[in-house]
Amino acid sequence: MSLAIDLRDPSSFPTRRVEAWRYSDLSRALRETPPVSPHADVAPGGPFAALGGDELAVVNGHGNGRSGLIAEGPGDHVARLRFVSTADGTGHQTKVSVEVRAGSSLLLLESYEGRAAGYVSNVALDISLGEGARLSRVVIEDDAEDAVSIATAEVSLGEGAHFAQTVLTTGAKLQRHETRLAHPGEGAEVRIDGLYLLDGARHSDLTSVVSHGGLNGLTSQLTKGVVRDTARGVFQGKIIVERGADGTDARMGHHALILGERAEIDAKPELEIYADDVQCAHGNTVGNLDESALFYMQQRGIPVDEARALLTQAFLIEVVDRIEHEGAREVVREWLTARL
Repeated sequence: MSLAIDLRDPSSFPTRRVEAWRYSDLSRALRETPPVSPHADVAPGGPFAALGGDELAVVNGHGNGRSGLIAEGPGDHVARLRFVSTADGTGHQTKVSVEVRAGSSLLLLESYEGRAAGYVSNVALDISLGEGARLSRVVIEDDAEDAVSIATAEVSLGEGAHFAQTVLTTGAKLQRHETRLAHPGEGAEVRIDGLYLLDGARHSDLTSVVSHGGLNGLTSQLTKGVVRDTARGVFQGKIIVERGADGTDARMGHHALILGERAEIDAKPELEIYADDVQCAHGNTVGNLDESALFYMQQRGIPVDEARALLTQAFLIEVVDRIEHEGAREVVREWLTARL
């Protein structure tokens, strides 16, 4: 997989004139090539450390000789993929492959850990699932507030494969997490979910493109977000049903709360359908907390800040509850509660 954005080449930085980047102007946030990040090491760990599994830590763009993960054979495999940034004001990029071979199952616990200031991170992932393979990808993005962070995943599925993804993020100066998935139909199932919780001046862009190319494919997508202060949340979801992909069932939903007068949400859900006999739908809502529910809770002695946090958690928790793995779900629930 090639890097569409190359930190060594400022001409590759997209501007808002590029339709897919109209809400996330990378050329404005990153005007020149950053200094190259130095090699560094980190101790094993990360937010998913308690769940064990094989660990691949990519620190400042360097994976210590490893460039990917492979899951094969029987049993439920677990792997932790960590992208750690430890150098101030520098830039790094990397390409990582994840392969789940035919009939195998992998829980991929992915984290973006910002331990420095003003860094630039550019990650490209090539994810492939063989026939009948299963991959559950759970991603936590904890970037620094003044960082620029780009992650792009190209996902290919074999017949009968099952791909489930949940991305959770608190944003950065400019952050974009993009998933591009080729859906073969033929009994394959896809779930792509996202959750963003933004404050300050943080920016997060969750973009996805799912292309259905075969019969009877299933896609379910749910993204929820909350923005406060002057933060900006971006959701761009596109589902394409190609000619001949009859029997496709694709559903997409994006729902967000704006909890600041200067906060902003930009949402662009899209369906492109070129086949017959399909079931496709998308929905999008943006609003505020239910004032009557807030008043009701205050009348029963719950302080206003606690009431807001409880209502916000109740709004977002649906995304968390869709994570199938109990251990990963509990880690994410604790991560979310700590940030409300």
